Amino acid sequence: MNLVRLSPGLIFCLFFVVSHFTNKYVLSVLKFTFPTIFLGWQTSTGALLLYVTGKFGWVEINGFTRSAALLWLPGSIFFLGNIYAGSKALAILPIPFFFVIQNLSELVFFLIVRLTQREPSSWMKILSDLEQQLINYMISTFLLVSAAHPTGDVFGALEFPFLMSYKFHSGCFASGLLGFLLLLASVKMKSGQTPLQCAIWVLMAKIMASGLSVFVFITELSPLTVYCILTNHAGEALSIYSDKIQR
Repeated sequence: MNLVRLSPGLIFCLFFVVSHFTNKYVLSVLKFTFPTIFLGWQTSTGALLLYVTGKFGWVEINGFTRSAALLWLPGSIFFLGNIYAGSKALAILPIPFFFVIQNLSELVFFLIVRLTQREPSSWMKILSDLEQQLINYMISTFLLVSAAHPTGDVFGALEFPFLMSYKFHSGCFASGLLGFLLLLASVKMKSGQTPLQCAIWVLMAKIMASGLSVFVFITELSPLTVYCILTNHAGEALSIYSDKIQR
């Protein structure tokens, strides 16, 4: 495989690692543990950038009707629950352990879908990836902004010691921008490669992020935790290999 064919996957890995590192820095190092504020910033930034780039024709967004948005509402709820739980986990867990928990949650979701229905629901079959994500961003922003005051995150954020720090503002700005760039890289990768190839790139990105995070963030490792992390990645690799055989 030449560099041109590898470039979408490599770019995806780059943005995947840097995006997770940036989020970890804001949530864990700076300890900005106000998810409705942090995620509201990320989703509103993503929605704005998708809308603007779509208007300029830099990305393909054909628009959608209100009925289409309502049909995709369950998907948006799943998206919000995923990023909310992910931000809480990333704030307290080292990145390698975060991926272990993330894989377990994906396994639970897969089992629930298998046990409750054989075919995907109609809401899982509509729109393009970018249009789906725009709906996700818009609905999530509305729900997060609505929940910011009742949860007390607004008052907590106003008392945050790093509120006026350039490190905090730089980290938040980078998190929103990198999340958007990771989305574009993911869509670009999916458009030019098979689902199996994409799964391999995602696994490689997780392994890279796990390995490099040990040198960037304080991570306590023991033989048991190393075994757990290696088993997690090996299990994901075996899952990809089994899919390859079935295909």
